[in-house]
Amino acid sequence: MAAGGRESPASQQALETLCQTYWYPLYAYIRRRVGTEDEAQDLTQAFFAKLLENNYVAAADPQRGRFRAFLLTSFKHFLANEWKKQRAQKRGGGKVPISLDLSDAESRYRLEPAHQQTPERVFERQWAVTLVNTVLLQLRQEFSNAGKERQFEQLKCFLIGPSDSTTYAEASRTLNMSEGAVRVAAHRLRKRYRQLLRNEIAQTVSAPSEIDEEIRKVDVWTARYSLAVADFETEPYDPFFNTNRPEDLAEAEALLKRHSSAA
Repeated sequence: MAAGGRESPASQQALETLCQTYWYPLYAYIRRRVGTEDEAQDLTQAFFAKLLENNYVAAADPQRGRFRAFLLTSFKHFLANEWKKQRAQKRGGGKVPISLDLSDAESRYRLEPAHQQTPERVFERQWAVTLVNTVLLQLRQEFSNAGKERQFEQLKCFLIGPSDSTTYAEASRTLNMSEGAVRVAAHRLRKRYRQLLRNEIAQTVSAPSEIDEEIRKVDVWTARYSLAVADFETEPYDPFFNTNRPEDLAEAEALLKRHSSAA
């Protein structure tokens, strides 16, 4: 795991990227335990600030497993200390070495199904959701870069097996391809998805031998919750656009400018 390196710009950047990607599962966990949105956001932001400031990942035992487990365990210790101290001052001490876009945290949390799952189960589920979504975005971008975004949109429903909404014959007519060619393209899409999934998981484990076990857990989760690929209009703008990096902020400003001029 690159984020486990010690005191190097590359390892610090890798850790920041992981935190920016996987912050929401922790927010969902703490939101299940506390009563207010503000407290959940403060605690989530403060934890990541402390994690990066003190470089806890570098000090972690590589033999103790996955970034997912490390993150949740560290968060639990952090919460225990925070609540024990019962600080009156603002959490995080004013130091925010990482920018997390928490603006949509509560709106996402309201979409959580009504159930009695423990905070730990909520965390595990949201970790899998975030992981799969990250891989799907990467896959979509690859097809877009190759000028095949239309093909991706038609074939993504076959990623997790046979589709209830579209048949290979229907996709072949839409794409003006033979049904055999569509089946081959769908097979290649699934294969690339698995490759990207392995690559993403590799960033969160300490040994290659752990990758297959993590993939197995993702497969179990997708089977349990009937994962499906949902369509959302991305024009005039992506409804799930986040501003986590400076370049994201620049893109957001450009989107606002285009939207204002068109209004």
